[in-house]
Amino acid sequence: MFKDKKNTLTLAAVCLSSLMFGLEISSVPVLLPMLEKLLNGNFSDVQWIMNAYTLACTTVLMASGTLADRYGRKIVFISGLVLFGITSLLCGLATTMTLLIAGRFLQGLGGGIMLICQVAILSHQFQDGRERSLAFAAWGIIFGIGLGFGPLIGGMILTFLSWKWVFLVHVPLSLLTLGLAWAGVRESRSAQIQRLDTLGMVSLSIAVFGLIYYITQGPAMGFTSAYSLLTLGVSAGCFLLFLYAEKTSDHPLFDFTVFRIRDFSGAIIGSIGMNFCFWPFMIYLPIYFQGVLGYSSLMAGTVLLAYTLPTLVAPPLAERLLLRYRPGIVIPLGLFIIGLGFILMWFGIRAAHLGAWTIMPGMLLSGIGLGLSNTTVTNTTTGAVTPDRAGMASGIDMSARLITLAINIALMGFLLNKGVYIHLKIAFLGTFDNLQLQLAAEKISAGNFAGLLEKIPGITTLDPTGDITHNALAGGFQLLTLFSGIGVVFLALVSFFIFKK
Repeated sequence: MFKDKKNTLTLAAVCLSSLMFGLEISSVPVLLPMLEKLLNGNFSDVQWIMNAYTLACTTVLMASGTLADRYGRKIVFISGLVLFGITSLLCGLATTMTLLIAGRFLQGLGGGIMLICQVAILSHQFQDGRERSLAFAAWGIIFGIGLGFGPLIGGMILTFLSWKWVFLVHVPLSLLTLGLAWAGVRESRSAQIQRLDTLGMVSLSIAVFGLIYYITQGPAMGFTSAYSLLTLGVSAGCFLLFLYAEKTSDHPLFDFTVFRIRDFSGAIIGSIGMNFCFWPFMIYLPIYFQGVLGYSSLMAGTVLLAYTLPTLVAPPLAERLLLRYRPGIVIPLGLFIIGLGFILMWFGIRAAHLGAWTIMPGMLLSGIGLGLSNTTVTNTTTGAVTPDRAGMASGIDMSARLITLAINIALMGFLLNKGVYIHLKIAFLGTFDNLQLQLAAEKISAGNFAGLLEKIPGITTLDPTGDITHNALAGGFQLLTLFSGIGVVFLALVSFFIFKK
């Protein structure tokens, strides 16, 4: 394929690691309803299984780039691979929610290290123009396949093997990738070594973690309790400390002067808009398919392809639109189409619960919108700045995506739970107290109808067919899709007016 055989091995290693990273984001959501039952967790635990991974990626992302430049991209990449493989084994062997969440956090650290080193290795080792284009195209396609087919692969593994193998499969894949990387990747370092912005990295991580903890634990602790307010105050204080650190540091993680560039700022709003609803909602869609429609995990993973595959098909259309229109049109258009898709899903859930076909048009439309925005945002953020700042711009873009994803996984979970609770309260008015209804809402929101009897004895007597509880879950998804649709359309308008000169 390439003149240098080492480049072929390098590309194989980078593509395999990107496949694993993509699979760990999109294959796990199909497992969540079952994990909540098997490991005796609650709805908050389900959210943390995903958030632990994304938070860890965000924490280590920017630091990994600096460490790779200083100590060598090959050795840091291999370190990430080893960590990812070992922690995938830990996740597969977990017997409690606590162990699984801890394993997912450590796995996210390994994933974040791999992700940032992938781009650096490709950029250094593929200098020839044609080979470089081919390498980045292959990397993007394989990464997209991992994200796009992850739900189906997760559903198949869950059906024919066990949930553990969704994680354990990465152990042999990591070993294979490790061998390819050891044989193919050339060691490289940066001539200009930057200092690690430890204060900025730690303060931002604590700020994001505190906000997510406040959202997920707020219903149980009370949003206005002293402990909750203290958590929120610490989060806000750390964010202010992060702003101070970036303002005074000689080598900040985020150089905020780039936000004066309209194209960069408009594209970052695009990053936030895509992760405001599209990717977080994929965490909860399997609960709708399995909890409301009664699909198996395999069927749920198959139907989810209507949501993810358009993201692979639409980018060529985005490239053609860019030739004719500027990013200031294409990115807001993509966000608007995502929002329109969520509004259609809202109508589909309201109209009937007969099958996935009622929300499938909205799923397809949202996937097309994501495909229009995704690569356009990446190209615009890096192209809006000078070449020596492209790495920093890419880091801000990726951080914006992961932070928005983590926060909105928590926020969507809160809204889903609240929507279910409201429907239960109306249906069982005066029959059960608020605490019982809240506990039942958490079970229903996670798709665990079997656990209702232990939370509300007698609920099956009042709801023998299960229509009330299933309609409550559908009502929660109505609130979720309506909020998401309105929110991303608003961000599309913000992006459009920031781009507009």
